[in-house]
Amino acid sequence: MAWDEWEQVKAAAAERHTAQMQLNQLPADQGGGTSTGESKTESGGSGTLRHSGGPWTRAAGTAGDLRISTESTKKNLLSGHAGVSKGAEGLASLEVLKSVLTSWERRLEAVRDECESLEPKLRAVAKEMGEREGAIAASVRAVSVPTGGRE
Repeated sequence: MAWDEWEQVKAAAAERHTAQMQLNQLPADQGGGTSTGESKTESGGSGTLRHSGGPWTRAAGTAGDLRISTESTKKNLLSGHAGVSKGAEGLASLEVLKSVLTSWERRLEAVRDECESLEPKLRAVAKEMGEREGAIAASVRAVSVPTGGRE
């Protein structure tokens, strides 16, 4: 497998799951802050601050896709080398080719194993952050804020 092919596989996986940052806030004309950073509402906002597990979940999906892609790439690499040794026995280049194949097998296995390790960890972070969001929301709801005039 040529280096260019490896780069194409990585780029394809990245394109399927591009990580984007998204701020959960209202635009200024819907109760969010003004261009000077001042709040348009007396309470300081709409109370809709939320965490999204989206980036963590997307990262986990990318790790899973890359793991699968790496495994299939390794199979393609092996099938591409099948039968090479026939008719090339005794050539010095055959031993070099075998060592390159072994090297790439180890590299692909390392990437696959790392992705396999990362995927559940990233999903756990997404779940944990979502659970924390619920606990924080419950504790914030417990705070009584007077509505109306100042006391």
